[in-house]
Amino acid sequence: MSYANREGECGTGAVVPWAGKLWVITYGPHLPFGSSDKLWEISPDLSIRARPESVGGTPANRMIHTESNQLLIGPYFINAQGNVRVISPDHMPGRLTGTARHLTDPANKVYYATMEEGLYEVDVHTLEVRTLIKDDNQRARPKGSPEESTLVKKNQPPGPEGHSRLPGYHGKGLYSGQGRVVYSNNGEMDARVQTDPTIPSGALAEWKGEGDWSLIRRNQFTEVSGPGGITGSAHPETDPVWSVGWDAKSLILMALDKGRWQTFRLPKPSHSYDGSHGWNTEWPRIRDIGESDLLMTMHGAFWRFPRNFRPSQSAGITPRSAYLKVIGDFCRWNDLIVLGCDDSAKSEFLNKRSLKTEGAAPPQSHSNLWFLHPKQLDEFGPVVARGSLWLKETLAADTKSDPFLFSGFASRGLYLAHQSDEAVMFTVWVDAEGNDKWTVLREISVQARETTWVDFAAAEKGAWVRLSVNKSARGVVASFHYRTEDQRSNSADADFDCLASASTQQRRGGVLRSLGSERIGLVFNDQLYTIDQSLKVSATKDDSAFKNVTACAPSLMPSIKADAASIVIEEDGKRWRLPFATTDRDIATSRFCREVATERDLLNVGGTFFELPARNAQGMAKVRAVSTHGRKIEDFCTQFGMLFITGIDADAKPNKHLLRSADGSAAVWVGAVDDLWRLGKARGQGGPWKESAVRSGVYSDPYLMSGYDQCAVTVEGDAAATVRLEVDVDGTGVWLPYTSFKTSPGKAIHHTFPKAFSAYWIRAVTDHDMTATVEFEYR
Repeated sequence: MSYANREGECGTGAVVPWAGKLWVITYGPHLPFGSSDKLWEISPDLSIRARPESVGGTPANRMIHTESNQLLIGPYFINAQGNVRVISPDHMPGRLTGTARHLTDPANKVYYATMEEGLYEVDVHTLEVRTLIKDDNQRARPKGSPEESTLVKKNQPPGPEGHSRLPGYHGKGLYSGQGRVVYSNNGEMDARVQTDPTIPSGALAEWKGEGDWSLIRRNQFTEVSGPGGITGSAHPETDPVWSVGWDAKSLILMALDKGRWQTFRLPKPSHSYDGSHGWNTEWPRIRDIGESDLLMTMHGAFWRFPRNFRPSQSAGITPRSAYLKVIGDFCRWNDLIVLGCDDSAKSEFLNKRSLKTEGAAPPQSHSNLWFLHPKQLDEFGPVVARGSLWLKETLAADTKSDPFLFSGFASRGLYLAHQSDEAVMFTVWVDAEGNDKWTVLREISVQARETTWVDFAAAEKGAWVRLSVNKSARGVVASFHYRTEDQRSNSADADFDCLASASTQQRRGGVLRSLGSERIGLVFNDQLYTIDQSLKVSATKDDSAFKNVTACAPSLMPSIKADAASIVIEEDGKRWRLPFATTDRDIATSRFCREVATERDLLNVGGTFFELPARNAQGMAKVRAVSTHGRKIEDFCTQFGMLFITGIDADAKPNKHLLRSADGSAAVWVGAVDDLWRLGKARGQGGPWKESAVRSGVYSDPYLMSGYDQCAVTVEGDAAATVRLEVDVDGTGVWLPYTSFKTSPGKAIHHTFPKAFSAYWIRAVTDHDMTATVEFEYR
């Protein structure tokens, strides 16, 4: 049941049950004046039709207006009988990103905000539109201009009266309460966004009935909501307002209560959502799905979010599981969770890299809905989440940090470090009940220019922690590393039994590529097969399609190689090392890297799938292991919102995920990209040195630790020397010492890391020239 448009992207902007149907809107990438996108009406039998009133655009707003009994979704107004009215983009131009209840006349009017800071007031009965703040696309912008021209326009001097001066762009959320309308954006008009995700970007703002937006905080923010969700607050004077965003250090949760904003911080489960342009996030949401808690999607994880969250009642935010999909909106419908996704974009936007074969993007953008049973929200990947309170910062004496999430994870650790010339005492305070009452949990003295790893015990409970220092300090680092329990075994689920292993005698491989929104092509043994939406595999004669598929065949990448120690990857002038999954170290037979959801790359190398953020989100520096399979996968590609894999055992038994052609010659595995978590727990062997000639004072390449647990290392050297291990705790080159080992000829040193220990990367350095091995085992 996939849907498509004729644009560079086909995201799902909103999904809402209403009038006995499910209503869905799609969007293209920058289309403030309309597009080929549709309003879709889906019946309980899953029949789908595009509504004739469709005008397209880039909408992601939705609200149920209770007084008039209408669903407001995109520019459409749908009554209880399913009749649709629409506001033309000629009357309300802009990329509609949020709808909120009116401050003074909520029974008859609502507010609409756009991604370029526009604000409209709309009469829900007459659909009369009044402009309050002009949408920035109206700055002498010709219809149909590409997004790049907006970047130029925004950097020019302020335009005509009525446009906003709010910093940032790429609006995301809108909600009203406590006498104000709250708005968020998460992007920046700056050429540096293409390479640096840490520049100042985004804004959280409010409007109190007149004038321009007023800045609350200069960071990237997305969802703005409250206990009323898409119907708005039942008690707007007293209900809290929430907004979730992030900066370079962590996720940020802002809560407005009794007229005062308060900040909380949470760890990031994924870095694929980073990027100072804001394009990588799509629409994180906090929404009611018919459970005791709300559901929040943020930075690649499902979270439980308490319905009545406020600073005096803040306990209960809990990670559920990690996911790889890009989710634009979700709801509960017919006892299923429906997730509207952003699956296959014709444009890769800024997500280009040398690790991928050129020309492998789909020729037509399309996406799908993902239907889950509610319990599945807890069953995808383990949540490996990291975040910092301070990163190489100078602090005054008695500085207190923001609260940082402390509950919901099985393993919790903290790096503390500083560069001061004398010891600094760090106090860890805990809010045990989430009632804003703080007590001392620990006091930790960190010696001059030293690092301390803190492993929190299960008995150390609390909703939030915060830190303080007893004296001024410089170069301060406070970085949390958390994990939920990874209960997977090393064995893949039986659904993957058909995938070929190293011992498979005959393999059904082939090259995959999307051929548009209605079929995917597979070329095997010089024969083209096509797979349609019914998942029928058919031998096909189509010379043009054959050429298009074979043109994107996997090939050897000069930037990916292997030596005796580990896998070596080079990107943007840097070298990185990854583990091998098995003793079979042949990496030459498969596709290494491909976009599997909009602006989301998977890396498949050495028998492991990795989530690889875009280069504008720090790329390889923030890669993490997803699952280890050790299989002979030849190609993988997404289509219809599903993942297709070649490299099938020719003798495989029938399987609900296994598709075969009628002649039996071609075969392919099909499922969801998040089925990959069930391929097996992430594990591997390797290191930066393997009987390597090393020089004193010369650091090894960084070796990956992110996504692994149960870690051990073996250190050997043919001389008496000291080998020091250092860890990058943030993925950005924040290297801190871990421990040192004394080597001697013929002696192997074995070390097991603490259970909660975690880092992005680890490296080695020695104080003596010698031949050395530093080899890790991740179990």
